[in-house]
Amino acid sequence: METLKITDSGLLTTVQDLGRYGYQRYGIAVGGVMDAFSARIANRLVGNAENDAVLETTLKGIDFEFTADCIFSITGGKCPVTWNEKPIELWRSYRAKSGDRIDMGICQEGVRNYLAFSGGIDVPVVLKSRSTNLRANFGGFQGRDIKMHDVLRVFPRNLPELTLLKFREDLRPRYPKDVRIRVILGQQSDCFTEKGIRTFLDGPYTITPDTDRIGMRLLGKKVAHKTSADIISDGITFGAIQIIGNGQPVVLMADRQTAGGYTKIGNVITADLYKLAQALQGTKVFFEAVTVEEALAVLQEQDRVIADEDSYEKVFEIPEKPVEAPIHPGYIPVPVKGAGAKYVKKLYRTAALLRPVVSKYSVSIEGETFAVEVETENA
Repeated sequence: METLKITDSGLLTTVQDLGRYGYQRYGIAVGGVMDAFSARIANRLVGNAENDAVLETTLKGIDFEFTADCIFSITGGKCPVTWNEKPIELWRSYRAKSGDRIDMGICQEGVRNYLAFSGGIDVPVVLKSRSTNLRANFGGFQGRDIKMHDVLRVFPRNLPELTLLKFREDLRPRYPKDVRIRVILGQQSDCFTEKGIRTFLDGPYTITPDTDRIGMRLLGKKVAHKTSADIISDGITFGAIQIIGNGQPVVLMADRQTAGGYTKIGNVITADLYKLAQALQGTKVFFEAVTVEEALAVLQEQDRVIADEDSYEKVFEIPEKPVEAPIHPGYIPVPVKGAGAKYVKKLYRTAALLRPVVSKYSVSIEGETFAVEVETENA
């Protein structure tokens, strides 16, 4: 079902899921989202499976118009977003109508945003994934990044059955200018001197402008090899840290090559990959060595947070028309006060109630929060 018409495609926007696994031995990159934490939550907020296709934007978000009713969410970096010219909060879901407009600005913190739509983006599955491979020009939307005037399809869902959700604010990631990244030393760490490893862990290293979805070049003190930086090429994983011939680290990211011939001092733990994915150039990176057991424990806790129902709060929805309670014998109208009073037509209480009580409610409507006060009496 045609659902989105793009009016501004941003700097680099692609369709991605969690990646194309099982084909590295054929030279096909895994790809997928750079920040899986944000993408998985975006999908959960709209009732999708975690691996459903989303839009990944880079630095500058997109502008688009809904051409069909849809529930959507936006997660990731701190980016100003308006819905029909009204600012809205990220990390929660919204119920949009055909004709509604979304306009996104430039990330103030972080680099990437993830837009999920109920049902998931409808693009062909290529080698078990809907992710875009930009270098090979396949997958995603016509094998390329999203352009102005593109019209995207979304798989249909039964929207009335879906509950709007908000990811708890205390669990949302922060994107500081200095990041501590945990790594597992290994692979070819024996190719470096003890002093070289200490240099690497002492840091800091600065993210350079030479950074994209393939990898991040860092700049700092040179890491000393015992002999050479070259090895017989072997497999490359997401977060592998190569130390190239000049002694500087390169962290391989989602669109990395499948094999490489530089020594790898270690690998970023999976649970910390999102921190690098959201780090701007100029960010200071400090590496910290951890064990495999510690890395697994952190990953399991992150997975628990994403899957735990307690990590999400239900969003109270006001009906499109004001609600009028039925009139019963012995009941009298109750005054409704506050900015949200226009959404509640009448409330009633029994005439027998005695003590006045003011109940306060917070109501969210189309991105705006209203206070509603209901004055009643209690016996």
